[in-house]
Amino acid sequence: MTAPIIRALSDLRALHAGWIRAGEVVGVVPTMGALHQGHLALVEAAKASCDRVIVTIFVNPKQFNNAEDLAKYPRTETEDAAKLAPFGVDAVFVPEPDEIYPEGYATTVAVSGISDELEGAFRPGHFDGVSTVVAKLFLMTGAHKAFFGEKDYQQLMLVRRMVRDLNIPIDVIGCPTVREPSGLAMSSRNLRLSDDAKARAAKLYQTLQTAADQLAQHTPWQAVQAEALAALEAAEFGEVEYFDLRCANTLAKVSDGAQPARLLVAAWLDGVRLIDNIAVGSDL
Repeated sequence: MTAPIIRALSDLRALHAGWIRAGEVVGVVPTMGALHQGHLALVEAAKASCDRVIVTIFVNPKQFNNAEDLAKYPRTETEDAAKLAPFGVDAVFVPEPDEIYPEGYATTVAVSGISDELEGAFRPGHFDGVSTVVAKLFLMTGAHKAFFGEKDYQQLMLVRRMVRDLNIPIDVIGCPTVREPSGLAMSSRNLRLSDDAKARAAKLYQTLQTAADQLAQHTPWQAVQAEALAALEAAEFGEVEYFDLRCANTLAKVSDGAQPARLLVAAWLDGVRLIDNIAVGSDL
């Protein structure tokens, strides 16, 4: 059975009130639509640990710092609803922009420090948009648990920090990155890759794996980084915005895998910006 599509916050809250009266645990999976297997894995995780599951679909204009990128982002509401049907989710919340940002809206949630580097350095204002909309969705849905993919690792860290700092009563659960058979991390942006570019895009994950193996063998980080950048150039990637090794808990720069760490990368391929990350060191 297809879950009801809800557009008005008042309708969502009326539905939610009954669940709370019954003492049920509510989970939320925030998305921007164009659902793929990565999103559906989050829905599956939510269904496994919650009595009720809400999937939100909202293409958030405040987290795009490029108007062209926002315009190109796929909108596939009908297809998304069909993909969700087998999972038996209890509601699909698809608000209009003025439901999220009504006339005169003037509040921004900003998480300093963790939002300043990596993605934040190349996408000014992006994380303010993310933290603002996620905070609103948490409050709108009243969920007890929220499910996010580790592919957007910095985003996951940001949301966890925001929840701690603002004492929002919700558990933020990270789920492993879902990959295509080639190793390419599943992403809505993959729809914009040609078959040839998609084949070359698999090199991103392979390069991360090679770098992790080299770090495990105590190869100096500068040599690992240089080889990774050369490999991506050879695979005909465009600009590599970052290929970095960071502490898994704080995202502070580190120079080896002795502590739990993550390798993170953002690179352009045929006009599409791709990101990925993997665990290294004792975080494996």
